[in-house]
Order: sequence, then C-alpha cells, then structure tokens
Amino acid sequence: MAIAYREWRDGDDLALLEIWGGPETEQARQFRGTLAPSGNSPWRRCIVAEDIVDGVAIPVAAGVVHEASLHPERLWAYIEVDRHHRRTGVGSTLLTMLRHEAAQSPSGISRLRTKVEPGTPGAAFAEAAGLAPIQRSRLVVVEPGALRLPVFGDGSEAAASEQVEDLATGSVELSDVVGRYYTAVHGWDSPGDLSIATVQRLFLDELSGAHGAIVLRAPKASAFGQGVAPSRKGRLEAFAISYAELAAADNAAGAHGEGGTPASGQPTDVFLGHDPKLTADEAQAAVRDLLALIAFQHPVMLELDDSMEALRAVVEPLLETGKARVRGAETLVVSDPA
Repeated sequence: MAIAYREWRDGDDLALLEIWGGPETEQARQFRGTLAPSGNSPWRRCIVAEDIVDGVAIPVAAGVVHEASLHPERLWAYIEVDRHHRRTGVGSTLLTMLRHEAAQSPSGISRLRTKVEPGTPGAAFAEAAGLAPIQRSRLVVVEPGALRLPVFGDGSEAAASEQVEDLATGSVELSDVVGRYYTAVHGWDSPGDLSIATVQRLFLDELSGAHGAIVLRAPKASAFGQGVAPSRKGRLEAFAISYAELAAADNAAGAHGEGGTPASGQPTDVFLGHDPKLTADEAQAAVRDLLALIAFQHPVMLELDDSMEALRAVVEPLLETGKARVRGAETLVVSDPA
C-alpha cells in the first residue's frame, strides 16, 4: 500500500463519499461539511490521503483543522479514514500533519478539539491521540405533561400573563440574557465576547431558524417603591426559543388549553435557559416552570450539556422516571490538555 498526501481539491467530497458511504455518526455528518479547500479567511487547512493502486490515486481519507469565530480558544479538527485503511497509520499521519499546520495558525492557537460518539472508532482514536473529554452533550426529548403546570400569583389568567410572555426574537433584553447564559454554561470552552448582534445572528434571527420565544418573568415590581401598585415588568428569569415548525407561541397557547397538535408530531427543538444572575434554586425553579409550560401538550427536544446545572437538575429526574428520553447517542467534546 502506497499512500500519498496532498491538499484538498474540488471534487474530493464526491470521490470520498463513494469510498466512505454514509456517515457512521452524527458527528461525522456534521464535520464532513467542514472538509473544503484550504484558505485564510477563515483559516483552514485540509489534507487528503490517497492510496496509489496500479498508478491510480484513490482518495481514502481526509483531515481538516480550522479556526472558529465562536469558541476561539481551540481549533476544530476532524479526520475520517475509509474502513479498509484504518489501523494502518493513515489517520495518525494526517493528525501529525494537521498539528504541524495548527502550529502555524495566524491566531497562535494550536490546541485541538473535536466531537466524538462514545464507544466508536473515532472516540478510540481521539483517546489514543491524547484528547480527553471536556464536555458531554445529550439531546433529550421531554414528553407532554412530564411536569405539573405552575401556578402564578393568585392563579388567575391575569397573574400568569404578567409572568409568561411571548417576546420578539429581536428583543435586546432577550439577546442580553441569552448571550450571558450561553457564556456562563460554556466556561469550559469560552465563546469569547458575544455582542448583541452576534447573539442575534447565532440564536435569534431568521437565518438561525428561530421561530419565536417565550420568557418567564419575576412578578412585577413597582417603579415607585413599596406601597405603590406595581408598574414595571419583572426581570426576565428564563427563556425558551423555538427552532422547530411549531412556534414557541403555539406551545404556550397549548399550555393554556388553546393550541393544536404539531402537524409533524415531532418534538419542538427548543433552547431553554435562564438569567445566570439567579441563585441555583431560583434558576432551577424558573427552568422547571417554563419547561412545564412549553411541554404541557407537546414534546420538546432540548440539547442538554453537563454544564447546564439548572436544566440537568430538572431533566435528569424525568429521564429516570421515563418522562423524558435521550434521543440518539451522546456527544463528547474532546480536547488537547491545557
């Protein structure tokens, strides 16, 4: 077997797809989209391994390393090798070459990270290469009615309306809380400085797939002190952003007995979080109440990282009792040591 290495060229994706077949894991499906010609804006280096058979070069493996504007403290890396060429040193050689390229990245960052599924050849390769887990992520589907509906204030519709609100995804208030929450739960891999515009682009505008948002507020506070009727909206404590065909607003209506069934019957994809300024108990209560509302009549799907402590405290008991289930396999983010 004679292996040669070269830069990625247009058409390699089709040639490799014929050799590789369908992606073995969800992580492979996502990372295949990062295989592309090398460039400097954004910085990316992509290398292809070819098996020379009877003078004919056949692409059998590829690796890529690239910078990321979000989570800039590490470089993303990915290597995929045809099943028949594994354990032959091709993957290790590609990794050595990618590390050489990473050492010359314009940012000066050379630490690598990637995503793997536990128990797979990719996970074993990453472990042998010295990459260790820094985070575990699961997709969790919460079944309808898994949590009892909360009672707000005196239990009236008016009291509930004061605390539960459909909020425009363009809201600066919402963007601020979403950005601070995302930063707080990604201390293990800092996202860097998130401006309001960046948060909008990543999580809240139409291109992100956001359909709507529901927020849970603290009870109204008076703008004039004690003894005066409350006049200001309470602070935003928790948020739920919908990315599926059923808008979050429809889920909210369903929670009050007015909504219909999603046309597809599939769970609504939701990003659920809270104001990181809340205490642990306050955060857990806010997340629980909002999850109870949005999952009252229809299932919702959440991405649950181990770093999301309040959400874990609410969801993991539901997993134990069968009121929620993990969808697909777990994902581990693995990284070079600091």
